[in-house]
Amino acid sequence: MNPAKHPLLQAQAALTFSHMGFFVRDAERMANYYQSVLGFTITDRGLLGTVPLVFLSRDPSEHHQIVLAGGKPEGLNFNAINQISFRVQSLDVLRAVKALAEQDPGTTEMLCVTHGNAISIYFRDPEGNRIEAFVDTPWYCEQPLREVINLEDDDAAILAEAERIARQYPRFQLRATWQADMARRMGYTPF
Repeated sequence: MNPAKHPLLQAQAALTFSHMGFFVRDAERMANYYQSVLGFTITDRGLLGTVPLVFLSRDPSEHHQIVLAGGKPEGLNFNAINQISFRVQSLDVLRAVKALAEQDPGTTEMLCVTHGNAISIYFRDPEGNRIEAFVDTPWYCEQPLREVINLEDDDAAILAEAERIARQYPRFQLRATWQADMARRMGYTPF
């Protein structure tokens, strides 16, 4: 089916992402982590049958953005979740998330990278779920791209390095140009 003809795209807001739920071994520990490191608030909690559920949100208009569901088997060594990603407003906020994550002993595998179109940090929560926090850059370039970047540099140096790297990849362009092209391809009205 042509994406531009999809019935859900007739109105741009007909389908929007709202929340995700995932299984955890220790719902209380994980709820504490998501509150202390990422600033979520518990909006509700309870049992569904025998499964403990914890509902968390950072948006007062969303009852929950994440649901932690107890019952993940102890011996399960594969995690079906690739990553949980959060957009932040600035490099300063990205550094603050990094600092909070590094203060928690449950955080592992911290990595700072550029994707050309974003500057990201990746880390694992206490149960091994990969979390990404990122800030958009003004550019687009072909993906995948992941190169280590020093988040301790000043903003101008970080952005200059991210742009230098992005320019080496095919289809480098301004994000606004790429977004306009995507809107046309998806059948959205121009913005």
